Amino acid sequence: MNSKIFRIKLKQEILRNLKYSLGKDQGHATIYDWRVALSLAVRDLVVDPWFESTRKTYEANAKRVYYLSMEFLIGRLIEDVTINLGFEEIAQEAMRELGQDYNVIVATEPDAALGNGGLGRLAACFLDSLSTLGIPAHGYGIRYEHGLFKQHFENGRQVETAEAWLAQRNVWEFERPEVSYPIGFGGHVSEADGKTVWHPSEVVRAQAYDAPALGWQARWCNTLRLWSAKPTESFDLESFNRGDFLGATAPEALARTISRVLYPDDTTDIGKELRLKQEYFFTSASIQDLIRRYLSTNNDLRKLPEKAAIQLNDTHPAVAGPELVRLLHDVHGIEMAEAITIARQCLGYTNHTLLPEALERWPEHLFARILPRHYRIIEIIQDGHLKETGSNIRIIDNGNVNMGELAFIMAHNVNGVSALHTELVKETVFGDLHKVYPGRIINETNGITPRRWLYNCNKPLRNLINETIGPDWADDLERLEKLVPFAEDKSFQKEFRAAKQANKERFFSWLNEKNQVDISPDAILDIQIKRIHEYKRQLMNLFETIALWNEIKENPDKKWTPRVKVFGGKAAPGYVMAKQIIHLINDAATVINNDPVTKDYLQIIFPSNYNVSMAEVLIPAADLSEQISTAGKEASGTGNMKFALNGALTIGTLDGANVEIRDHVGAENFFLFGLNASEVVERRKEPEFSRRAIEASPRLYRVLNQIASGTFSPDEPHRYGNIVQMMYESDYFLVTCDFDSYFDTQRQVDKAYTNKDKWTKMAILNTANVGWFSSDRTIKSYAEDIWKIDSLLQS
Repeated sequence: MNSKIFRIKLKQEILRNLKYSLGKDQGHATIYDWRVALSLAVRDLVVDPWFESTRKTYEANAKRVYYLSMEFLIGRLIEDVTINLGFEEIAQEAMRELGQDYNVIVATEPDAALGNGGLGRLAACFLDSLSTLGIPAHGYGIRYEHGLFKQHFENGRQVETAEAWLAQRNVWEFERPEVSYPIGFGGHVSEADGKTVWHPSEVVRAQAYDAPALGWQARWCNTLRLWSAKPTESFDLESFNRGDFLGATAPEALARTISRVLYPDDTTDIGKELRLKQEYFFTSASIQDLIRRYLSTNNDLRKLPEKAAIQLNDTHPAVAGPELVRLLHDVHGIEMAEAITIARQCLGYTNHTLLPEALERWPEHLFARILPRHYRIIEIIQDGHLKETGSNIRIIDNGNVNMGELAFIMAHNVNGVSALHTELVKETVFGDLHKVYPGRIINETNGITPRRWLYNCNKPLRNLINETIGPDWADDLERLEKLVPFAEDKSFQKEFRAAKQANKERFFSWLNEKNQVDISPDAILDIQIKRIHEYKRQLMNLFETIALWNEIKENPDKKWTPRVKVFGGKAAPGYVMAKQIIHLINDAATVINNDPVTKDYLQIIFPSNYNVSMAEVLIPAADLSEQISTAGKEASGTGNMKFALNGALTIGTLDGANVEIRDHVGAENFFLFGLNASEVVERRKEPEFSRRAIEASPRLYRVLNQIASGTFSPDEPHRYGNIVQMMYESDYFLVTCDFDSYFDTQRQVDKAYTNKDKWTKMAILNTANVGWFSSDRTIKSYAEDIWKIDSLLQS
């Protein structure tokens, strides 16, 4: 079908949806109506490749990947889907002919509130790559009504309100009321006739909502299946007739609580209980669903590992091990030891953290009360592990059920997500288990989808690359190496700078819609966008900013390189220190941005409610990428990859995937500072290391005194006394020790930026040399090393 005929048909479908799905004519349609009509027309074009992929999978009786994740940060979908279908320009032209601005319409699409940070975005990238590569897969998660939270600032403080993304119709999902599974909690376990029976005291139902996950050029389409909690009885008429109106709706309210919010605050006992219920809820539904699917075409569950590869994205779905064992043994009658073996052959576990406190553990009494049958199964798994290995590492230990140990022991492979991280996993968090299960831990360095993180979000650079080396890099990112010979080409450098400037102007325009700011177009756009956490060291970034402010104030006539510091990210509601860091950043911004001496040279910007759509504006515009976590604490990072792909230079430590990025782009094209992982460990052994570092650094000493004396909080001078005290007494993440190196390296950045040709060459070489960090490469490696699965596009 030629483009003109296709455009006409697309317009007809949009108008049909406007009339028959939304009940509007053109003269009365709002932007919302046009967006939904366009989305429905685009979605309908995905259904055929979706059905065709499903049909081919069933015909081949193929093995499937089941990717279990608490988060899927999928972002907006209209542009993503139109690009994968290959008719972005046709959709733009169709809307123009209908009198609408395509760009305005797609910008009104809400981000799906299904995640928080890197974990959820990685899961979304993996879905994209699984479909692009033609590997049959299901993503499984929770259909959160309100997501994490919507962030805004009041007097600099983070305030959380509920996300309302489902207040509008989610056109991408298909409700599946016929796909529903009982999920039990509590109760007791009995033995009868040689069988073990769990009698839950509370039961909800998990109902499926499906969304197609389309790959590049629509060659394959997998499924994202999200679970919503529903009551077994939605309305108690008897209570209602007695006048107990609230009681009549209580079952529905209690059930819906499970799928309302991502990561409810677990600093209270009731919060912990809800978190555990959430994790079991979506895990059990997913395991029940994949067993049902398997039995629809196979009859011997002992061969399940030949058809199902179950990947656990962190410890949240770690209960999948005992749940699969329960279903195999209690429901389908397979002997316990064999059920454990089968489950282990199916399961893989991805570790994402080196922070022991981030490896989930549940109070033993809570776990045994909420999941009594699973507690008994874990005891059996633990006994088998202890007898087989002679190890003293227990899953149930010191009054806790340790989900990291459970996930490790029940997986046939455990993978880290960067080369450094994987080695540290072997040495630290799972060092003892690595000794008794040698070879179980392997590395699968993370990756990002180039379709969203360059092709879609950075059209100026995309167009330049297409004109220079052709368009085939979108599903073969290492083809970007063909740009290397152009790094010193003055004409190409000029066009590369123009693309960057176009993205910066887009960012400034976007920012002005939210906050009136006056920013020099020649400023370095220096960006740190991550969830707020002490180990990510937003504090060090801020301290350096204040130190720079001090120097500019004292030497205003010096030739300074203008700089805009951009922060973005959310703090968990119960993480008091992270919320204080946000407050301090905003307080410092108020003072620094209004300083008449320095404001032309230094600004701090902290847009609220960071999400995927914001990242798609910020990342293409960035000149400098802040990857400054304490060495040995960041598992991988994927923001570092996105920034480098879009031509930002990195200032960073030897942490996570920074190590591999530096290897690929060249040490001379990376601003390295700070202690390495082994030096961090040694420095912590030194008495009063942080106090000594502060006393040896006049700049840092001055910054901390300013914070302590209320320079940035004159209405409450001692507001940040605890932050200063922490720096002196318990700086676990070594902000103080790395500060001087970081400050000096930032001045190297200033100097390098003034040489436009050299800076542009470095930026081009970053873009050209990070093709290895495609999630397509990562998924191919998972498929070969862990899942043992083939693409059906090859057959």
